[in-house]
Amino acid sequence: MRHAIKLMVLGLLALVMLPVGSAQAADDRPLVRVGTEGTYPPFTFHESGDNELTGYDIDVITAVAKKAGWRLQFVETQFDAIFAALESDRIDVIANQVSINPEREAKYGLSEPYTYSRGVIVVKTGTQGITTLADLKGRTTAQSITSNWAGVAKDAGAKVEGVEGFAQAAALVVQGRVDAIVNDNIAVLDYLNTTGSDEIEIVGDAGDEVSRQVLAFRQGDPRLAEADRALEELRADGTLAKISDTYFKADVSVENGGDVDVSGGRQTRSDAEVVRDAAWPMLKGLIKVSIPITIISFVIGLAIAVVVALARISGSRVLSGLARGYVSIIRGTPLLVQLFIVFFGLPEIGIDFPSYVAGVVALSLNVGGYAAEVVRSAILSVPKGQFEAAATIGMGYWQTLRRIVFPQAARTAVPPLSNTAISLFKDTSLLSVVLLTDVLREAQNAAAAAQVFLPLYAFAALYYWIVCVVMSFVQGRLETRLNRFVAS
Repeated sequence: MRHAIKLMVLGLLALVMLPVGSAQAADDRPLVRVGTEGTYPPFTFHESGDNELTGYDIDVITAVAKKAGWRLQFVETQFDAIFAALESDRIDVIANQVSINPEREAKYGLSEPYTYSRGVIVVKTGTQGITTLADLKGRTTAQSITSNWAGVAKDAGAKVEGVEGFAQAAALVVQGRVDAIVNDNIAVLDYLNTTGSDEIEIVGDAGDEVSRQVLAFRQGDPRLAEADRALEELRADGTLAKISDTYFKADVSVENGGDVDVSGGRQTRSDAEVVRDAAWPMLKGLIKVSIPITIISFVIGLAIAVVVALARISGSRVLSGLARGYVSIIRGTPLLVQLFIVFFGLPEIGIDFPSYVAGVVALSLNVGGYAAEVVRSAILSVPKGQFEAAATIGMGYWQTLRRIVFPQAARTAVPPLSNTAISLFKDTSLLSVVLLTDVLREAQNAAAAAQVFLPLYAFAALYYWIVCVVMSFVQGRLETRLNRFVAS
């Protein structure tokens, strides 16, 4: 059984490492990591069928890279985490309709604009009393918190509810949970065209100012100048206009380049087709990210838990105090905050983990804090007479633990530790914040592109449920096996 588990772990690790091929070694062009959402059509999204990352922004940065001689690596994350990823050196440039504002100009290196658009106000069809920004005062809007449009809504006096993207915001408007959305007119038109929805409508402009979108770099990055030169050449040779015409039938790379027309673009698909196209990418996310990280993190976390549990019941006040403090911190802070600290915070003091390692570290520490109390209680459940009997036959402390205490404690610990493992597996749904594409992230990609939510999220839930059922079955078999050695 143990050999089988080892082989399974090794096999999963090999599968995870497989994509790191020799192609990169043969390409000596400088690598540029591009941060993007992948859930903001028509600018950055996943095409149905082949699940390829595509969109206007993706084509623009690809053309820039060709001119500048870069090799691109796309890194997908939520927009509200994308600037943190840039600041912590997880990515090198953001290509995701970043609008110019004074705060960003002061903090980041911004390229020349490559998109010009305007903001619009969107409400549920038939809503009265909202047509201008002034009408948003005291109302509630749904926005990505770090987006330029969130700032526009706040300045207008609106209360802003944070969402991941426009698709979620539109759903909240339709459901009546918020009053309006302020967003880019192109994104709104694409949503209306793709869904064919008549449940939301554009009722007015979000001011008269034209919004300018740019590529965002860290301050002082020499690649900013390379990007500006490339954009100038692409504008001069007509490439930007050609890319724009492909998506919008107008030239959005210049001011007043014509009326945007997104009709005839992405076709509306049935729910069954959407789920069918997303099923394999979601399964790959399960096999390559969710399951292996669960296994690795649980093994490491259990080792941490044993050490912490032994420290807590030791006679040393220092060790016991340190163990109590660790458990208190882990159990007293949200896992999402721990992930942000490990991935975005630690690089500020020189500790820089890759995405996969950061996910394992954060989850392992979290498991260690919770499982430590399970292990401690299981050890304390072994009668003290067992320790005394072991001492009378000459066994040392560690030998007693290994041969007498741990085998008995294991039977008590299996049910709660199994619950911890199942919770850990479900917690991997948070890993998209550390730039990992897991099951849920693949579902979000598909949902954003197709504007379909219930079938995709239900299908993602089905994947999680199946794995949890298998884990529960393994738990039952393990309990039965351990109970064989209990005297009746």
